[in-house]
Amino acid sequence: MTGPFRAVAHPWLCDAMGHLTTRHYVAMFDDASYHFLFDLFAWSGADAVNGVGFADVRHELDYAAEVGAGDLLEIECRLVKLGTKSVTIVYEMTNLSRGELAATLTSVAVCFDTKARKAVPLPDTWRSRAEVVLTQS
Repeated sequence: MTGPFRAVAHPWLCDAMGHLTTRHYVAMFDDASYHFLFDLFAWSGADAVNGVGFADVRHELDYAAEVGAGDLLEIECRLVKLGTKSVTIVYEMTNLSRGELAATLTSVAVCFDTKARKAVPLPDTWRSRAEVVLTQS
């Protein structure tokens, strides 16, 4: 797997109270998910055009510490569970500027047939790759 996803909390991503607003936490985790899914399955958003994608069905987001304008962020991703049609991934956002955990997202995503608009089983090649990753963690 490649390294962590990195981002910056730009001032225009912050709310009236001066900290990163919820919508942008989610956007950063979402961006990190594309990189992680590429590393894990060699999947990219372009594959959705060909009929296979992912749909998030559950998010649990825990905020640990405030993120302010200018803070440098790093998001590590790890696969924690593999289902027939789903993957559960934990994302940990670290605030490098402050040296602390900023937030954790636990996400469940299903493999999704973009034409039929329904969840489908993970392809065998993906499952094999994911099982290797799970045994290494």
